[in-house]
Amino acid sequence: MVTIQDTELKEGIQEAIERAKALSKPVLVSEVQKINHIDPLSFYAAGKSRFFGERFFWKDPSGETYIIGLGICKQIQSDQSTGRFNHVEKEWKRFINNSIIFNPYDKNATGPVMFGGFSFDPLKKKTKLWSKYSDSLFHVPTYMYSEMNGQAFLTTNVVCTQHDGDSLFEKIVAERGMIMASISDYHPENANTLQEEADINPEKWMETVDSVVDELKSGSLKKVVLARESRLIYDKPIGIERVLWNLMEMQRESFIFAFESNGDCFIGASPERLIKKYGENVFTTCLAGSIPRGKTAEDDHILGDALLHDQKNLTEHQYVVDMIKEAMEESCSEVELPDEPQLMKMRDIQHLYTPVIGKTKGDASLLALVDRLHPTPALGGLPKREAVEKIREVEELDRGFYAAPLGWMDFRGNGEYAVAIRSGLIQGNEASLFAGCGVVQDSNAESEYQETKIKFRPMLTALGGYEK
Repeated sequence: MVTIQDTELKEGIQEAIERAKALSKPVLVSEVQKINHIDPLSFYAAGKSRFFGERFFWKDPSGETYIIGLGICKQIQSDQSTGRFNHVEKEWKRFINNSIIFNPYDKNATGPVMFGGFSFDPLKKKTKLWSKYSDSLFHVPTYMYSEMNGQAFLTTNVVCTQHDGDSLFEKIVAERGMIMASISDYHPENANTLQEEADINPEKWMETVDSVVDELKSGSLKKVVLARESRLIYDKPIGIERVLWNLMEMQRESFIFAFESNGDCFIGASPERLIKKYGENVFTTCLAGSIPRGKTAEDDHILGDALLHDQKNLTEHQYVVDMIKEAMEESCSEVELPDEPQLMKMRDIQHLYTPVIGKTKGDASLLALVDRLHPTPALGGLPKREAVEKIREVEELDRGFYAAPLGWMDFRGNGEYAVAIRSGLIQGNEASLFAGCGVVQDSNAESEYQETKIKFRPMLTALGGYEK
């Protein structure tokens, strides 16, 4: 049981109600308390009965940052296609502008955070698959557990209106107490049984790859990333907690995330950071070019060495490096990156990887950087606009949040976004998995198809449909 002092929260709610009356609009109260460590997955699981469909989970690859949210005190959403990054940032700033924040731990805790993301392409026709997610969707949680720099914090966010009274404080404290009292060590439930696995139109997808290869040989396009879907059906509703537990066991080096909306859950373990910002310091990643892991250490080394010297993959990787370097130089006074890529080894696959570090110019915000970087050539292609238009034209899949920016931003403008690959969308007892590959002039449709099968493995394994 966690003991929490409620004096500041009570006073904050009283002040916020008075401020809401004066301003004639809602006012946020955010209170951060330092607490003893809680297993992050246990906190997430404790919200299942009360907040299912209103939870999120985030872990960075280092395992030093966890952010878990329960409940929604504020939702920022939009289906507008132009200026969407700027729109979300303005809405976020407007929301926190008159807020009352109790955070005595300064930079060791996040304070109020919005978590969510953007669709890959808001101009792509939306399908039923992603009907529960707006093209821009962010949640500010009511209760948030975070781990930062080895310390644990509980943030309580309350939106107060001019019509609220003392009962609001009592309701929040009672609800929070019930959550904290219900936390127990999470033990994985029984695995689900996979009943059916169906690739969606694989022959048509390979025909599309062939036709795009033909276009690349004669036109201005250099690369187009084509993605596809595999649909899984299980014997019972899929336990999101179990999938997260599996991802934490098997994909420790990844960004592990889950983002629920209206009963659906977008979940994954991405190796790829889009952007991280802390003060003026920014970090991003060039990740493109891949090959399977070997069954033995020797095989693994041979495969990795082959990747480091494979001209197709090196060319693909350089496209990403050039684009990200250019985008960073627009926003940064300094940009540093190594001359050659290195290997990033995941459980099932290894990638060519180049880290990039920069220092922002004064006016460069986190979401402005997200706007400049998305989509990188690793997820869209080159040239950027033409590649996205080609994807929109020929790809059957509605990508939704797949291959798009997903992450968090705090009230100071710091935060981190991953590229939401190695991911799937859970809907009751069914799930869609997504994977793509970069198509260039010398691509082979069968080889690209096999590459996507490898990229399905992390989620397929976590869901319970494939064993290495």
